[in-house]
Amino acid sequence: MKAAVRAGRSGCLIRSKADFSRWIGERSASELAEPFTFVIGTDGVLRLAPRRSEHVACAGGDMVLSAGEISFARAAGRWAVSEVSNQSTGYCPDTSSWPAVARALDDVELGRPSSFTHEVVFRRCPECQEHNIVREDDFVCVFCDSDLPAAWNVDPTG
Repeated sequence: MKAAVRAGRSGCLIRSKADFSRWIGERSASELAEPFTFVIGTDGVLRLAPRRSEHVACAGGDMVLSAGEISFARAAGRWAVSEVSNQSTGYCPDTSSWPAVARALDDVELGRPSSFTHEVVFRRCPECQEHNIVREDDFVCVFCDSDLPAAWNVDPTG
């Protein structure tokens, strides 16, 4: 995924309400009809990119506090987050990364839900080291049938 990172091609930094207004105003109706890729950098700043962008590329290859997909809708004359998930197979963020997302959205004065609207549970298998998405609380590796840990264990530096 690091190969997807190109100098100067990371996601758009959204540091303020004005940054978001400018960015969202440049989106087409077809772009707005589907979610966008987002990351929250270690500086706490939101970055946005088209949906089919790799999260690692959106982050410029850097570490993140959270990552996922996000959708926006206009409500009562202002933009708000309509859906947001931690769905990122590049970073596999834990559901506990929500506070970083909430802070970044609050910093740009976007209305938001109180938590991820769709939570994805990621675990790395201690036996085969493969990354898994846990479905229906079935903590068993889909690759080797080993038990997966209850606690998040996906080290993005490993």
